[in-house]
Amino acid sequence: MNKLEQLIRWFDGKGKTVIALSGGVDSALVAYASYKSLGDLAVAVTADYKTLSQEELESAKKICSEIGIRHIIIEYNELENPDFVKNDKNRCFHCRTQLATHLEKISKNERADLIVDGTNLDDLGEYRPGIAALRESGVQSPLVEIGFTKIEVRNFSKEAGLSVYDKPSNSCLASRIPWGNMVTAEKLARIEKSENIVKQIFGVRQVRVRDFGKEAKIEVGQNELYLLTDFQKISILNERLREIGFESILIDGEGYRPGKLNVITD
Repeated sequence: MNKLEQLIRWFDGKGKTVIALSGGVDSALVAYASYKSLGDLAVAVTADYKTLSQEELESAKKICSEIGIRHIIIEYNELENPDFVKNDKNRCFHCRTQLATHLEKISKNERADLIVDGTNLDDLGEYRPGIAALRESGVQSPLVEIGFTKIEVRNFSKEAGLSVYDKPSNSCLASRIPWGNMVTAEKLARIEKSENIVKQIFGVRQVRVRDFGKEAKIEVGQNELYLLTDFQKISILNERLREIGFESILIDGEGYRPGKLNVITD
């Protein structure tokens, strides 16, 4: 029995299950497996909490359509949570605690027996206070229990026919704002627009625009750095980002890696 079969079997007899679906590949595979095992007793839930990009929301909708699983989208505004907005090192803990509260409400309304997410083994090796918050709320992680790495998630998602199998990892837009700098609706909108501009100009798939106030720090996938060597396109990017409030840009020559903003700024 391979790991995908183990994942499907993991849900056998579990009863009605709510899957926290972000729009990424990890939770997509969990949703796929739960639906294979439970059918209509599996329900995917995506939180549109105002720091989720439109691209991720559309991805979540597409995933559920491919799988055939029922999809519930809940809306609330994280910017109304002062603990989240102050953006200290526990921002993700506050975010996921609030998410868990909403998932519990959905679970109660659906008379579900279980809430699961898409955390995988590799996630446990990074600083992820949000994972701790979900664990404290009783959310289970079948990928961790079975022992899925990120690579295995992608491989089995491809085997399952999920179109997001090679989708670049993403996170909420607030993760682009350095700790200690307040999260605002204006910053989030500027970041989302900037990342779309970078994708349009350079054709990259993985991108982060880190918001340092007047400066935008651009990170793209390490395998895509060569695409950012066209000076004419960089000039166009400079002009476009100036139009939305950035005075300068800095291209990170090391490329994207998770956790680069896990620092407190003055």
